[in-house]
This record gives sequence, C-alpha cells and structure tokens, in this order.
Amino acid sequence: MSDHRQAIRWLPQFGSTLRIAAEMKKRNLRKLNSAETTPLGAAWLRAFRRRLLNWYTRHARDLPWRRSRDVYRVWVSEIMLQQAYFKRFVATLPTIADLAAADEQEVLRLWEGLGYYRRARQLHRAAREIVERHDGQFPRDIDSVRSLPGIGRYTAGAILSIAFDQRAPILEANTIRLFARLLGYRDDPKTTAGQRVLWDAAVRLLPRSNAGRFNQALMEVGSLVCTPKVPDCEACPVAMLCTARADGAQANIPLPKPRQRLEAVREACVVVRRRGRVLVRRRTPDERWAGLWDFPRFEIDAANGIALRRMLTSAVANIAGVQIQPGPRLATIKHGVTRFRITLECFEAEYVDAVSGGQNGDMKWLRPAELSDYPLSTTGRKIADLLVS
Repeated sequence: MSDHRQAIRWLPQFGSTLRIAAEMKKRNLRKLNSAETTPLGAAWLRAFRRRLLNWYTRHARDLPWRRSRDVYRVWVSEIMLQQAYFKRFVATLPTIADLAAADEQEVLRLWEGLGYYRRARQLHRAAREIVERHDGQFPRDIDSVRSLPGIGRYTAGAILSIAFDQRAPILEANTIRLFARLLGYRDDPKTTAGQRVLWDAAVRLLPRSNAGRFNQALMEVGSLVCTPKVPDCEACPVAMLCTARADGAQANIPLPKPRQRLEAVREACVVVRRRGRVLVRRRTPDERWAGLWDFPRFEIDAANGIALRRMLTSAVANIAGVQIQPGPRLATIKHGVTRFRITLECFEAEYVDAVSGGQNGDMKWLRPAELSDYPLSTTGRKIADLLVS
C-alpha cells in the first residue's frame, strides 16, 4: 500500500481524535468559565487580579505623581488630580514642611482655577497638623490619617496603599462604576446599602501584596475603559468577568443619577477705579470662594437703565463701603457653579466717597498688574486679565 493510500486510510481516525480533543477542551473551558463567572469567588478573583494587573502593565499612563511613591506627592495628587496644577504646586511647595509654612493666600493662588477651594484650605490645615502632631511625618495608621482635615476613607486608602503598599481598599467614582458593573448591582450605589456592598467588594478584591499598584489599576481601567456613558467593553481586560456585560446592561448600571434642575442666576461685578487702582475684597467664610479676593459681586434683578444704576450703587455701598458713579458695561461672562447657571455682567465705576458702616471683609486698592499676586476665582481672573490688557 502506498504512503498516499495509507494516509487516506488514517484520516477518519485522526479526525475523530481531533474532535475528541476539541470537545475535552470545550468542557474544560466551560468548567473554568463557570467558576470565573461567579463574582468574587476564588477562581473569579484570581482571574480578575491577573487580567487587571497584566493590562495595567501595558496601558498605565505616565502621570507625574506615579513617578515616585513619596507620600506627600501621592497625597497632593489624590486631592488635586490635575497634572499641570500638580507640577506647579509641588514645584513651589515640595514638602509637607513647605506647605505647612506657606501662607494660605499662596496656597490658594497655586490652587486657583481648580475650584473646590475648600480642599486647598483643608490640605493646608492638614499639613500644619502633621507638623504639629506627627513631627512632620505623614502618619501610617488609618485612624490617624482619617483624622486629618479633608481625608476620608477613600483618600486614606489610596495614600496608604500607593505610598506604603498597605492593604487598604478604595472606592471612588471610577471604581464605584466598575464594581457596580462587575457585580451587576442595579440599585443606587450611593445609598448606605450600596456603599456597603461595594466597599465589601473593594476589600475582597485586594490582593495580599502589591495593593497600591492594584488600586491604581482599578482606577485606571475605570477611567479609561469602563467609562460612564460608552464603556469600551472590547478593550476591557475583565469584560469576560463582568455581570453587566453578560446581561447587556452596561448602559443602565450603575443606576443613573437624577438630572439636576438648573437654576438661572443674574449677577453683577463692579470694577471700582480710584487713582489708577481698583478695589477688591476678600470673600468671607460664609461666601462662595471663601478666602479668595474678588471685585464687589452680587445678584441683580433690575433690567437696565436708572433702576440698574441705583442697584449697583446701593449694593457696592453695602458690600464695600464706598459710593460710586456707575460707568459702562465691561463684559458679560456666563459660567456655572454647582446647579446655578450664572450670567455675570461686569461694570466699571468711579470711586466717589467712603460710606460708613458698609464694609464687609478685608479691602484693598491694587494696581491691575498687582492682581496676579492674589488668588481670584476663575471669573475674577478673567476680569483682571481684561484690566491688564
């Protein structure tokens, strides 16, 4: 019998062997997949950790705060999370001692444009507490860290895991979304019950070692892949472990937040001039942007004409303690603050005289060029730039 005929004779048997092998492989894969699709089960956890860390090795972004495990840089990055601002901030105040020794106005000026100025003040206060209570060394126990101003459970876990590799869980916006989809959690994740479920998942997910890198990988995949509106499931390293994807429910998990009702507000800002200088006041603790400097600003309801001029004159007298002669409109700026959509009308005015009993907060007369040394709100900086230009 020729080799050709012998080969033909053995083909059916060879094909049967291949079919048996393929079937056995399918059965093994089904067993593995069945174990891996039980969220938070042992096999699921092993697969999740392996796939996530392998993905992070290939796709982690080169962010400035990841180039060092210095606890100060990790802490500032977790409060700030903006590359350009982070670089400027740590270049000017490179250590906890430098931040503690800085004037609050310098801290606010470095923070300017980020919003959430309360965070900057809390960061400053926390640095001073570390110097006073911990000899300038960032504490390593969770209770001491959480006692610092501005640091909650998430921030404490992020700092301790990333800087010191402590096995501390995290739960923030990106991981809330990621965990809810992985578990198929359809209720509101922001409720007490929802937070309990997701924090429990965060604890169980953590590996025994390398917790800092793991937590960064969780936030990275949540930020880059498991996005709020259109998650990129094809690029997700843990898509095969995701309950929401298996159910086709990615768009509905987590439960969408109710749409916030927006409120339109009309405000005026008055640039009062006197001998080449302009009037600014430091905003009080009970005002928006507390601690920042601003031009006299207030809500208005008068449309135009004489009624508006009277309102400008009266409001500036009450806020700043000066009588003015209103001038032309300088600019109109539209911006948003939380649920408010603000139309800010900026007017020029000339100083006439002082008014007794009207001052509210610290006041200064500054040359326009000097405004660059003072922390202003975003809209206040826009107006200051107009004056300089």
